[in-house]
Amino acid sequence: MERQISIRKMTLHDIDAVYEIEHLSFSLPWKKESFYNELTNNLFATYFVAIDGEKVIGYCGLWVVMEHAQITNIAVLPTYRGKGIGEHLLGNAMDAARNAGSDTLSLEVRVSNHQAQGLYRKLGFQPGGIRKQYYTDNLEDAIVMWVKL
Repeated sequence: MERQISIRKMTLHDIDAVYEIEHLSFSLPWKKESFYNELTNNLFATYFVAIDGEKVIGYCGLWVVMEHAQITNIAVLPTYRGKGIGEHLLGNAMDAARNAGSDTLSLEVRVSNHQAQGLYRKLGFQPGGIRKQYYTDNLEDAIVMWVKL
């Protein structure tokens, strides 16, 4: 039986699952309180989760400020990677940004994260600059990537 992956807006009930994915995915994970604040206090933020049955398997954060949008973070559970879920989440966020009136979308990605860069390029993102020593865990640079919506 083929599983149906769906995407919906993140709720407060999703924070524990999203935090687990965040912790498994990043060397500098956000705290649970950060996600709570994004959902309750940040009027510019929208977060989406990918669901397999009842299980949260990925998420993507989006800030929309007037005509510009930014991806805050995107991650998929390790056991679900390579199945197109990240692409589905990012495409959904791009649609949401476009529908909110944004004409550009940006994100930062580690210079060493070639897999993520490949996904972003597939969806039309292009490198636009470097943020020197952006990541505080190892002072790695970030590539700023942009796409016109």
